[in-house]
Amino acid sequence: MAEFFGFGGYQRPAEGFMSWQHLTFVSLLMIIMIILSVFWGRKNRHRSDKEKNKVLIVSAILIDGIELFKIVLLCFRANDPLDWIYNLPLFLCSIQLITIPLAAFSKGRVRAAALDFVSIFGLLGAILGTYGAGNNYSAYPVLSFDNVVSGITHSISGFVALYILISGMASMKKADIGITFTILLCFCGAAYIANMLLDYNYMFLMRGDGTPYDILYNWVGGHQVWYPVGVVVLFLVYIAAFYGGYFLLNQKIKK
Repeated sequence: MAEFFGFGGYQRPAEGFMSWQHLTFVSLLMIIMIILSVFWGRKNRHRSDKEKNKVLIVSAILIDGIELFKIVLLCFRANDPLDWIYNLPLFLCSIQLITIPLAAFSKGRVRAAALDFVSIFGLLGAILGTYGAGNNYSAYPVLSFDNVVSGITHSISGFVALYILISGMASMKKADIGITFTILLCFCGAAYIANMLLDYNYMFLMRGDGTPYDILYNWVGGHQVWYPVGVVVLFLVYIAAFYGGYFLLNQKIKK
């Protein structure tokens, strides 16, 4: 148990990013994620919004509960009560720690925007945070607390995103696109400020750290302005592309 939780440092070497152990583990998570989202999404598709929302409530409690346990354990493991400042919900994937509860417990336009935001970024975050997490799988063994918890929370985000889309909870109203942009830009701004104050890399706005963001980082030569601007622009382009694809798909279905 001490080895799994990493007390005193992991004694096992990391199997490595894109090793068969890494790919097998995250693929199993993705398969479970897809099966559960399709099952619950199809089951609840024609039920009341209240019934549909029960899945979101359970998911919100699970993802935040697991993340809170992780932060407490990491502070204890590091023997530093301030270690939590390096585990703030300021990564693209961890924004779901806030938006999933908003989708589950808020009402009105805020809830609609939160549902859309989770739909747009939940699945992307699940893929990037599992298959693309070179920063984690290069540093820790696959079956370790750090990677298992990360895999589970990213999978919950992907599950909720697919569930929202399959169950018909997403509205994707054009009027809410601005709110989605605003949510992302606010988090990017907060992450950049935190990075400057803590010398950290929230939202991967400072460097790629072994993730697919390295492609952009290397392309701009690690430029301190163009790299973070490029990351934010990619986020915005992705949002626009997702909305565009969603609208086109809906039009074809209606025809």
